[in-house]
Amino acid sequence: PDICGYDKKKVHVIFTYKGKNLLTKKDIKCKDDEFTHLYTLILNSDNTYEVRIDGEKVESGKLEEDWDFTVPKRIPDPNAKKPSDWVDEEKIDDSTDTKPEDWEKPEHIPDPEAKKPEDWDDEIDGTWEPPMIDNPEYKGVWKARQIDNPAYKGPWVHPEIDNPDYVEDNNLYLYKDLGIIGFDLWQVKSGTIFDNIIITDSVKRAEDFGNETWGKTKDAEKKMKDTQDEAERKKEEEDRKKREAEEKAKKSNDEDGESDSEKSTHVHDDEL
Repeated sequence: PDICGYDKKKVHVIFTYKGKNLLTKKDIKCKDDEFTHLYTLILNSDNTYEVRIDGEKVESGKLEEDWDFTVPKRIPDPNAKKPSDWVDEEKIDDSTDTKPEDWEKPEHIPDPEAKKPEDWDDEIDGTWEPPMIDNPEYKGVWKARQIDNPAYKGPWVHPEIDNPDYVEDNNLYLYKDLGIIGFDLWQVKSGTIFDNIIITDSVKRAEDFGNETWGKTKDAEKKMKDTQDEAERKKEEEDRKKREAEEKAKKSNDEDGESDSEKSTHVHDDEL
């Protein structure tokens, strides 16, 4: 999983093939939350694959199609060309459509409310011209309405031929020399842990291993998170009530102080 910022949340599936690192052509979304997740890659002997997250399939397909292991099996025929009379314009102008007689209006017109300044001197300032404003009657450039083109043949599809440089590899799935497991990554925020890793030729064994590890902790992890969230919610509620009580007490004290001040003033008035 690769989580970077708000927009990058994807699962990388990278193969090393003939000295090159090959990235998948597909965009596989990863989980982005506070919980532990189980990632599984299955390679089948028919050169197909499957990606699972938490035991659920999220992507699958053919290795040869979703990675550039080899040159394309089929290529456009270099000798094929689109016929010169091929029509791929789906719509054309309606020849019977005509522009309305009152269509032509200038885009800008002199401001009818503008007035020549009283201190304007034509000899010094030149001939006064009112400022231009948008013409409310302007309709833009007239275009004939579009109709279906009777000669339309659809998009031209370039014919393909077998690629003479293509060499099939029936063992794309096969890795015999796996001896080390490592992680090469960059973390801005610490705390990510990778554990419970297994490489096996049995999907059943991998499923059992996942159930024995992640499967036994996922519910407890969720329960612990719910407990923490509830504790935080209660604390926030208690803090809110405490603040409200303090604000209420302060307001009451301020009002009592104002009342005492008024009483003192009345006493002085009576003495006078």
